[in-house]
Order: sequence, then C-alpha cells, then structure tokens
Amino acid sequence: MYSDLPISSEVRCPTDRSGNPIVPQKPAFADGAHRESNSSQQHGHDGFDVLPLISNETRSGSGVPGAVFNLATSIIGAGIMALPATMRVLGLLLGFVSIILMGILSEFSIEVLVKFAALKRTTSYGETVEVACGKSVRVISETCIIVYNCGILIVYLIIMGDVMSGSSSHKGVFEQMLGKQGWWDDRRLIIFLLLILVLAPLCSLQKIDSLSSTSAASVALAVVFVVVACVVAFIKLVEGKLEAPRLLPDVGTRRAVLDLLVVIPIMTNAYICHPNVQPIYNELEGRSVKKMIKVGRISAVLSVVVYAFTATSGYLLFGEGTDSDVLTNFDRNLGVPHSAVINYIVRISYVIHLLLVFPVIHFSLRNTVDAAIFRSSIPLQECRKKSLILTFVLLALLYLGSAVIPNIWVAFKFTGTTSGLALGFFFPSLIGLRLNGQGESLSSREKMLLRLMLVLALVTGIIGVVGNAYSIKEPRE
Repeated sequence: MYSDLPISSEVRCPTDRSGNPIVPQKPAFADGAHRESNSSQQHGHDGFDVLPLISNETRSGSGVPGAVFNLATSIIGAGIMALPATMRVLGLLLGFVSIILMGILSEFSIEVLVKFAALKRTTSYGETVEVACGKSVRVISETCIIVYNCGILIVYLIIMGDVMSGSSSHKGVFEQMLGKQGWWDDRRLIIFLLLILVLAPLCSLQKIDSLSSTSAASVALAVVFVVVACVVAFIKLVEGKLEAPRLLPDVGTRRAVLDLLVVIPIMTNAYICHPNVQPIYNELEGRSVKKMIKVGRISAVLSVVVYAFTATSGYLLFGEGTDSDVLTNFDRNLGVPHSAVINYIVRISYVIHLLLVFPVIHFSLRNTVDAAIFRSSIPLQECRKKSLILTFVLLALLYLGSAVIPNIWVAFKFTGTTSGLALGFFFPSLIGLRLNGQGESLSSREKMLLRLMLVLALVTGIIGVVGNAYSIKEPRE
C-alpha cells in the first residue's frame, strides 16, 4: 500500500507542555467502563453492565425518574379500566394474586430483553429478535408491534371520544354539561379536535425523553383516579353500603366460565410495554444495563400498586355491576356527597391521562413502521421532514380506524391475546433461550421462568381466542 504523503513529509506525534508524547486512552463507555477486547465477550466475565446498547457516545438524555415515568406510562394505559371487571370475574383473592404475578413476570422479561440487547449491540426490539431468531421472525415481531400499537391507540381514541361525547351505553361529559343536541354529541368530531389540538403537537416530537414531563403528569393523573376510587370505596365501606366481594371465581355457569377465559389474557396483557423499552434505554442519561433494570423494577412496582388499588376499589364500588370499562360506571350517582363532581373529575382526568399516554405509544409505532418500511433510507431521528410526514400519516390512519370501528372491546381482547402476548412474553422468552450461552449464561431458575413464560403465552393466547370466539356467539344476556 502506498501513502499519499510526499517523501519529504513529516508526521509529528502530539506532545504535552513538557515534551512528552501523549498516549491515547482507551475509549470509555457511558458508564465509565473500558472496552478490553473481543475476548471478553468470547469468554464472558463481568456481566452485562459494561455493555452499551448503541454506541460509546456520552450524551445527555432523560434521567432515571424520566425513564421511569415513560416506561410506567407505556404500561398503564386503557387496560387499567378493564381491571376492575377482571377482578369481578376472577374474585378478589385470585385477581390480586394475578396482578402481582403478571407484574413479576413482565419485569423479568424486560430484564432479559435489555440484557441480551446490550450483549448483541442491537438498537431496537425487532433487531434483537432478528439476532436471536432470524430475519423472518423479526418481520413477524414488527408486524405484531404495529398491530398491537395501532389497536391500542385506536382504543384510546374511541374511549376518549365516548367519554366526552357519550355513547349508546353511557352519558358523556359534554352531554351531561351542555345537553344532548349539538356538535359535542359527535364522537368523530371530538376525536378529530383532540388529534389536531393536542395529540399532533405531542406526537411530532422526535425524542421520547421530550415526553418525560407529560409522562409524569400522566402517571399522576392515574394516581388521582386511584385515590378518588379508594376514598369513595372507603366512605361507602364505613357507611356499610358495599356488597361483600367474592374471593374466588364463579364457575357455576357456562357464561361465568366463558368470562373467565376472556379475562385471563386481559390480565396478562396489562403489562405490555416491551417495544418501548429500548427507545427509553437509548435516551437514558449515563445508560447502563444496571440502571435500566432499576428503571424497569421501579416501573413494575409502581404499575402493580396502581393496578391493585384500581382493580380492588373499582370492584368494591360497583360489585357485580362492574362494567367492562369501569369508566362507564361513573356516569351515575355513587351514593356519596358531591357525586356529580367526583364523576367529572374521574372521567376528565382519565381522558387527559390517555392524551398523555398516546404520544409515548405512538413513538414506538412510528419507529417500528420506519424500520420495517424505510429500513435503507435516512434514519428517522436525522430527518425532521420524514418524521413529520410519517407522524401525520399514522395519525390520519388511526383516526380512520377510530371512526370505522364501533365497538372496541372485541378488537381489544383479540389484539391483546395475539400480538400483545407475543411482544410481552413469547418473543422475550425466545430471545433469552436462543441467546443463552452466547457471552453470558442464564441461571437454571431464569431458564425455567423463560420456559414458563413461553408456555403461558401460548396457552393464554389460545384460551383467549377461543374464549372471545365463544363470547361472540353467546352475547351477554
């Protein structure tokens, strides 16, 4: 090989003020560790904490609190309002145990996902699946992300529209405040205004850490609902107005058994947030696997607490009359002072909660669509015009979906029992089992949990689909 420098040229080594040559240092990771050599991966030594997920660059991002709020917001969505109904079907004792168990399994699957994504230097959920299972399985996983996120976001839009404008099954906020006749009675118009005025500006943000403040407000609003429901339930308990709750499921009738089959997937689906884990990690300040595991554990504990109080208080308040969406129960007299004001607070705060959750889920959807369709083009983070166009196209499609689909619950349950379970339990289990031993090895207990999650995803998905099919054939009396 020949040099382009003339023969007479000199190459000088940089020196310090004393004339001593400056020796370049080894590049450091974001957490301050040094990369030794590729042999460290071949033999496995210190664990995952020295592995960055993307690159060795040190840049500012969201701290642990912001990451916790973003991840908790991804978990606590519209499914929270279905939990009181699942408690009604499962019974107080079994429902409470299920909430805790699903929270533990979900947090473990997040840990597995982050560890092996760091080990293989992958940048997204789909890329991690591809490394573990191949390109064809990655296509399936990204299709699941798109289907699941689209379904969830359409559910959000429909619920927001129904809460504000009303539906055939309950009275809306505007209907009660302003009267039934008027533009506020049109659900599609209300959704359109919410999209243009609130959701489009938030969804246009390019970085997920920009949503940390809105995520914190969203979690706070979820806590407001929990506090209000618990206070009302406590007041009615003191006054002796609460029905005695069931502790175990009712399996005495065929209808009860079908309900039990339907709600099991909803309970497992309540913790699905996995497509957002890596984007949140990517923008974590001073990121390390240890720090992200801390974020995952705090988020899981927060979600379990919110879910447990919401499901318990909602079921205690409305008993066997708890609707599939407990929000519809808050359009009637609660039997406590200032019941009308409490109803407004609960429903309006929940709509604001969904408005703030929506952009976080949309961020995952937008990145996945970009990776699946425009894989060879300019990265989304580097092209503002491309990001805006994709954002508005997706919002338009989501709006059309919310206008066409009249009933959210059948679609919600089918989406959860297929793509939701695949993303939260099936693919993380495959990733852990397939990549085990490549750089690091899982313990026998961890491998057992992964196999349990794999079986749980398959069995629960089949049960959920069968239960939903029978529920359609046999509508509730």
